[in-house]
Amino acid sequence: MEIAAIVFVVFLIAVAAITFFALKRALKMAVRAAIVVLILLIAVVGGVSLWWFGASSGSDKPPANVKKSR
Repeated sequence: MEIAAIVFVVFLIAVAAITFFALKRALKMAVRAAIVVLILLIAVVGGVSLWWFGASSGSDKPPANVKKSR
């Protein structure tokens, strides 16, 4: 699940960079920076949550033995 978190963050960083350059002439610098910061904030929160909740869901213990009934 750590790989998914890393891929998610890298993908959104790429989206933020593309958005920043795509809006180069359309919007002022402050608005572009605010949009990029919002995308990066979503990337960080999403990546941390994937890493945190994904790491705690796995278990290294084998499943409990179940006795078969006749």
